[in-house]
Amino acid sequence: MKPRLRLLLLLFAVGWASTAFCAGSFAMRPEVQTFITEMREKHGFDDAALELAFASIKPIPAVIRAILPPSDPGIRSWQAYRARFVEARRIRLGLKFWQEHHAALAAAHQNTGVPEEIIVAIIGVETIYGRTTGKFTTLAALATLAFDYPASDLSGAPTPNRSTLFRRELEELLLLARETRRDPLSFKGSYAGALGLPQFLPGSVRRYAVDGDGDGRINLANSPADAISSVANFLKEHGWQRDQPVAVPASVEGEKFSTLLEEGIEPRRNPSELLVYGVTSSDAPELPAALIDLITPQQPTEYRLGYRNFYVLTRYNRSSFYAAAVLDLARELRKRQTTLDTQ
Repeated sequence: MKPRLRLLLLLFAVGWASTAFCAGSFAMRPEVQTFITEMREKHGFDDAALELAFASIKPIPAVIRAILPPSDPGIRSWQAYRARFVEARRIRLGLKFWQEHHAALAAAHQNTGVPEEIIVAIIGVETIYGRTTGKFTTLAALATLAFDYPASDLSGAPTPNRSTLFRRELEELLLLARETRRDPLSFKGSYAGALGLPQFLPGSVRRYAVDGDGDGRINLANSPADAISSVANFLKEHGWQRDQPVAVPASVEGEKFSTLLEEGIEPRRNPSELLVYGVTSSDAPELPAALIDLITPQQPTEYRLGYRNFYVLTRYNRSSFYAAAVLDLARELRKRQTTLDTQ
């Protein structure tokens, strides 16, 4: 029986026909049918079950609007970016989160070497400790980005083609749903398909999420212990080095240091090697580092030496601004927590 005829019969049989084929439904689109066929051939999925799932969703315009860069992006500002995350509310809620889940954080640190304050800071930056996890149906959001990723931005300039990435995450979501015996339509998250307190994409959930509370299942949306253990495991699996530095302040002179910026953020040279490029840092550990520039318009650029652990933070979000903001929030949380502990 042809797929479309089979789907129609199934929909009528369950009384869905009047709603499932609303304008814009994904079900009948050729590229979706091709994807369904691939899922059957690669992973043994049932065509009819996937057709029913895709028949119940349609593209989400808000997802496209959110994924597009602004028409007038301006110049990125480190100080403006930092102020969004290293601020009173996240510090206050972060200390509360730390106190409420100190046992899970201590266990995660013991198991992985990732400091407690780094874990707390990431969850704070990502979702303000579960308060902003997203309300989009993840299947619909990922399908929108997989099959309708915009070819140009609001100004008409071409955009990088990321549809392959989101198509892969759509595949991961369906595998995750099958493995956890969940309806794929039951997942809710960000416009980009990120899930739970730590905002893992489905592929990261499958690879790095762990059961932190010992209840036999992984629930990143409702179990802080699972989220804590999963963040720590993600960083460990990406190469976090126990008791090693993350980043230290640096100063630059002359123009030769620009060569180091062109080398990127992966650590390559020891601080002693950086001296000939005009880069200095007091008491910097003699370990491979990269020069990081944190630019704020009309203000002096802030420079840091980023070590391996700084690079690992950029595997969570591939931005030096992100890694530096996590580090600064973590340091502020540690300082406040230490003060509380000594009172």
